[in-house]
Amino acid sequence: MELLESCKLCPRNCGANRLGEKRGFCGAGEKIRVARAALHYWEEPCISGDVGSGTVFFSYCTLKCVFCQNYNISQCSWGKEISIKRLAEIFMELQEKGALNINLVTPTHYVPQIIEAIKIAKQNGLKLPIIYNSSGYEKVETIKLLRGYIDVYLPDMKYFDSKYSSKYSKAKDYFSYAKDAINEMVNQVGEAKFDENGIIQKGVIIRHLMLPGLLFDSKKIIDYICHTYGNKVYISIMNQYTPLDYVKNYPELNKPLNQNHYESLIDYALNLGVQNGFIQEDGTDKESFIPLFNFEGV
Repeated sequence: MELLESCKLCPRNCGANRLGEKRGFCGAGEKIRVARAALHYWEEPCISGDVGSGTVFFSYCTLKCVFCQNYNISQCSWGKEISIKRLAEIFMELQEKGALNINLVTPTHYVPQIIEAIKIAKQNGLKLPIIYNSSGYEKVETIKLLRGYIDVYLPDMKYFDSKYSSKYSKAKDYFSYAKDAINEMVNQVGEAKFDENGIIQKGVIIRHLMLPGLLFDSKKIIDYICHTYGNKVYISIMNQYTPLDYVKNYPELNKPLNQNHYESLIDYALNLGVQNGFIQEDGTDKESFIPLFNFEGV
């Protein structure tokens, strides 16, 4: 917890004393803020299965993506403050509801508190795999803190070119941090392992959400993942981009994804030899797929 005294958990390195009254670049203070903790059925099949993933949606974020579908909680402070003890209880409640795993969504800025909550929950009988569901904008030093606590890493790899990460997420250095962090994730947990029902127990799934007009950048991302890791990791190529009100000032993003571009990217990945991956069907680009952040389970 002393890491919060001069917080440098994420690449922003803002140094805020979050144990006092200050908040970091992300918006977070000392207390954990959560907007939803419930079974979630819309993750990759090996995560949600038929029963659901035990998702915990944390408020605030270290990125400032203009197109964020969870904008209200990532950038508008929507959520309820809870203690570390309560977070551990939430993990146990999700296990009792039959969750297949504990899925920590946007957790970077709460890593010290999450580690303490995991310790408490495991002492009380938590047995589920724990998933670190992240933007990919991470420091290697922070990911190293999680060794032994995280079973599955689910990072994004959003951009290759810094001009896009700078414009849309205020993070010019996004790719350089994401590639190093993901390398540490792979080194920690190794190749993916699944149970008899096909539910992931260990490994790395790298997500890439395709954005309108960025087919060339998306191809570079797939190139990098394929040439760096081969089939040691899984790739999830996503077409669920949903243009919300927040992108009105970005006309190039204020439109649905071109389905032909998405299919072209899938063909590109297959031609590269990608075997371990997930794709999405049409119809996922609807606001109805965005969870209700109504403090359920918090």
